[in-house]
Amino acid sequence: MGAFVKIVIASICVGYVAVKWNRPSFDPESLRGARVLVTGASSGIGEQMAYHYARFGAQIVITARREKVLQQVTEKCLSLGAQKGLFISGDMSTESDPDKVVDFALEKLGGLDYLVLNHIGVTRFAMWDGDVDHVKWLMKVNFLSYIQMAWRALPSLEQSKGSLVVVSSLLGKMPNPFTLPYSSTKFALNGFFGSLYHELAMKKSNVSISICTLGLIDTDSAMDKVRGVTNIPAYPATEAALNIIITGATRQLDLYYPWFTQVVTLIKDWFPSMINYFIQNSYNYIP
Repeated sequence: MGAFVKIVIASICVGYVAVKWNRPSFDPESLRGARVLVTGASSGIGEQMAYHYARFGAQIVITARREKVLQQVTEKCLSLGAQKGLFISGDMSTESDPDKVVDFALEKLGGLDYLVLNHIGVTRFAMWDGDVDHVKWLMKVNFLSYIQMAWRALPSLEQSKGSLVVVSSLLGKMPNPFTLPYSSTKFALNGFFGSLYHELAMKKSNVSISICTLGLIDTDSAMDKVRGVTNIPAYPATEAALNIIITGATRQLDLYYPWFTQVVTLIKDWFPSMINYFIQNSYNYIP
């Protein structure tokens, strides 16, 4: 690596640390009694967020497709200290369930302080085979249901000076192979909610938006797909979940976890050949 590239990367890292250092401090007491809806909470990052919110004493509604698992997660949330713990199953590929879930949370909690959008649909980790119908279906789950739920919850979040937290991915900032449908949905999320942030700010809205860009996280579903295929390091779901919660609670616009994901997104446009080489050589693919 040339000296200039090293200097640029070092400068970015120093700048990142400076920004991180000046970010607002997190007060755990601010979440005591907070009314929270977490989607995709039957496993992985969503499940871990539910447990963290429970430890902070929040009132929680969780949702996913598997009712039996949701019941188990809810019971654990109550044992960890949640003031309320409720669940509702929902299929986010349908027209009605996104609204149904938000309405349930509004009714049971009397409003919302945090809407945490985290759910994703099942997709293959493989070269795209031209299945356009799957892309359309995944867009419903990973993108359209997000904007539907956000719109439904916005009036309540406005009243409570609440926060909208969107869990996205590095794959929504930087294209990668084997993830075309998934990556497309995450690019859409970043574009929509990044634009919505500006509109809310221009209207002087009470609602904050936090867009969380995650690298590879060690959830079972992710590791099952990439094990043996890539050497990219995976980071703990429980730590990612806590960082997402803190980002929403402190009303920050963005989160990059782990930290180097922000460095990668900053340098990808400056040194595209280097980043492309890194991406294409991070996978064990044999044609």
